[in-house]
Amino acid sequence: MATSGKPLSVAVIGAGMAGRTHAAGYRNVNTVFAAGLPPVRLAAIADANVALGEDAARRYGYEKALPSWEAVAEDPTIDAVSIVVGNDLHRPIAEALVAAGKHVLCEKPLAGSLEDARAMAELERTADVVTAVGYTFRRSPAISAVRDHVQRGELGDLTLFSGRYWCDYATDPNGPLSWRFKGGPGSGALGDVGAHVIDTAEYIAGPIAAVSGASLSTQIPKRPLPLGAVVGHNAAPVSDEFGEVENEDTASFTARFESGLVGTFSLSRTAFGLPNGLGFDIVGLGGRAAFDQHRPAEYLFDDAQPDARTRGARHIIAGPQMPYFKGGYPMEAPGVGGGNAEMFTYQARAFLDQVAGVEDPLPACATFADGLRTMEIIRAIVESSDRDGAAVTIPATS
Repeated sequence: MATSGKPLSVAVIGAGMAGRTHAAGYRNVNTVFAAGLPPVRLAAIADANVALGEDAARRYGYEKALPSWEAVAEDPTIDAVSIVVGNDLHRPIAEALVAAGKHVLCEKPLAGSLEDARAMAELERTADVVTAVGYTFRRSPAISAVRDHVQRGELGDLTLFSGRYWCDYATDPNGPLSWRFKGGPGSGALGDVGAHVIDTAEYIAGPIAAVSGASLSTQIPKRPLPLGAVVGHNAAPVSDEFGEVENEDTASFTARFESGLVGTFSLSRTAFGLPNGLGFDIVGLGGRAAFDQHRPAEYLFDDAQPDARTRGARHIIAGPQMPYFKGGYPMEAPGVGGGNAEMFTYQARAFLDQVAGVEDPLPACATFADGLRTMEIIRAIVESSDRDGAAVTIPATS
């Protein structure tokens, strides 16, 4: 565990869209909140795509780019590492890093399979380092404010939670067959974007007890094979050969929370015109609240004041089509808007607070155990779909 006077040395494995946002977050951790965190040494960014890693290291001020995650694990000077690569690689990388005595922040979903997720949660239980999973939306000021309203009882008895994550990154049938389209049912829209909205629902409204009525579907069953590396959701040169998409483009299900609250959920990566559409409505007998990530700095709140009114508005969503955004924003993707990079900074700061033992730290990061729980819910959703929508119980929280 680092002490207050010793610099913390950090590295990021993965130099794509999300990896760069982790890199930017670490760079900014000492610019937010109270003093107390040691100086941070930006040690390395690792990526098999060496040019991509070198560019990220240059942009965010890291000392060097490394060609492999193994080089990070073998570097005794590195204290803490973010894993931001394909899901199937999470377990072997996390195991090697923990064995090397390094603290680990792993992107969601926790792993490529439930078996791997269980192994990682067991690894966490016995590890003598900090381990965390990247549920970044827990750091949204607006979402956290809605959670406070709920916890203070300001919505009254809750009656409905309706959550969604609608994205359009997979609407183009000529988009390359990247790793995101591999892995079987549950690893598509459910694992990629559903993990976030499932965790957000439990963060706000408490544990989910059962799911039912699940339906999974794939709108684009075949995609062209890429001719080279695919970075993030970007387009890439493709061949005339096509491969099978192995997971779902859309999913929907209902949920019953342990409190008795009813929830409805829908997820899509083929929702045209919705680049980054995490959103939810939560309703009670005395009020309601709503959030839309396309307007991340605000939320709707209605507590039945007699003069309360709403007005429609046309939303202009910030993205690479605007001056300065392309090339100037760490997560260079449509719809992330203002506030996304900040959430990654807050998450990185909370993680390093835990590593350094900062007095009065930010709320702790989600754990590998939290990541496993989400994957257990996803498995239950897939099982419900396989059983024609039958109810499937989720193991109770301890």
